[in-house]
Amino acid sequence: MAKKKTNKMTQSKDFVSDFRQSAPYIHAHRGKTFVLAFSGDAVADEHFPLLVQDIALLNSLGVRLVIVHGARPQIEQCLKQRKANSEYVNGIRVTDAVAMECTRDAVGSIRVQIEALFSAGIANSPMAGARIHVASGNFITARPYGIRDGVDFGYTGQIRKLNTEAILRNLDARSIVMLSPLAYSVTGEVFNVNSEQVATFTASAINADKLIFLLDGKGLRDARSKILRQLTRHDAEKILASRRKLDPETRVHLHSAIEAGQNGVERVHLIPVSTEGALLQELYTRDGAGTLVTASDYEVSRQATIDDIGGIIELIQPLEEQGMLIRRSREQLEMTIDQFYVMERDGLITACAMLIPYPENNMAELACLAVHADYRNAGRGDSMLQFAEKQASGLGLDALFVLTTQASHWFRERGFETLKMADLPVKRRSLYNYHRNSRVYFRSLKT
Repeated sequence: MAKKKTNKMTQSKDFVSDFRQSAPYIHAHRGKTFVLAFSGDAVADEHFPLLVQDIALLNSLGVRLVIVHGARPQIEQCLKQRKANSEYVNGIRVTDAVAMECTRDAVGSIRVQIEALFSAGIANSPMAGARIHVASGNFITARPYGIRDGVDFGYTGQIRKLNTEAILRNLDARSIVMLSPLAYSVTGEVFNVNSEQVATFTASAINADKLIFLLDGKGLRDARSKILRQLTRHDAEKILASRRKLDPETRVHLHSAIEAGQNGVERVHLIPVSTEGALLQELYTRDGAGTLVTASDYEVSRQATIDDIGGIIELIQPLEEQGMLIRRSREQLEMTIDQFYVMERDGLITACAMLIPYPENNMAELACLAVHADYRNAGRGDSMLQFAEKQASGLGLDALFVLTTQASHWFRERGFETLKMADLPVKRRSLYNYHRNSRVYFRSLKT
């Protein structure tokens, strides 16, 4: 009995810890717009209802969602039943009249299936009380793909434009917008379009914060078969240009990630859907479950803004409680925000530092250096220090000094030397708190 109780307590602590660690991501993603694409194979999988539940959870957490589904296996099955074949040229389906009928049937069936799953609200189930509205319709206008190299692609279409106003209106109403591989022409025709292109085009057109592809395969992996966690767009281009063997799905998704990045989408996620809950893991845990392709560096250091106050407080408050930093009110932070710098990772503030210049002494004080508890021991403190030194040098200052009560060794290991109180700038000396009895260190910035 005691062992059972211990296990329960351990599980409870794990849950609380995990939930707390997800909080920064919940805050970061709330109100953001994501385009989420998945294949017809994902729809046909027996675990698809679980994926729908995870998508519903994103919606309940305040994420604005556009979902794009594929239908290839469903179309192929319909063609097989009709004893018809469908030709592919350069990876693009030639859509004749029969294939078009099958596409419409498959998309209609998938639409009903997805809407039914989002409508489910059985008590004691993850969907209980969800009440999610799904909006779908003729949001996409297309034109014929036409005749290429003598091949008539029939009812295969090419996207012309998107009714972004209608999509954004539905997102504002907290609906999930669902797009399919069907598009319509101004003459009333229906075309079969590539779902991957729909997702990429849509993410760019509505200025989505993220484009997410759920992969049927194992995803992008390194030489040891481990998921590559993050890439810049330049890294992705190098991988595609190399002789590295990539499965067709990964190659296509990397091309889409690059295209989306070139059109303003900062973050593209490639997530293997085979792992249950991979979507939630990728978005709400530190390490994620897939590959993030960014337009620029994934983690950036920059000047803080008033919008970063909440993130800075989250970093420095625990250190204030431990007596490592002096307490600063929100009002004080707002008044001195132009002296703060932050390190940001996908909307989360992972480190911060304050730089107070004393130009008359050619010095600057480094204060409030803090790193998020989940990101310590990974060199971010050093990165923040280097960034602060660069800013100080840019101001024409020759040295940095710090006052610390509990981090003396950390600074000494990085070349800081003891500084006499008399050598502090007069303004700073007058503010010295003798009750704290802080030690003073400095480091020259001269090369």
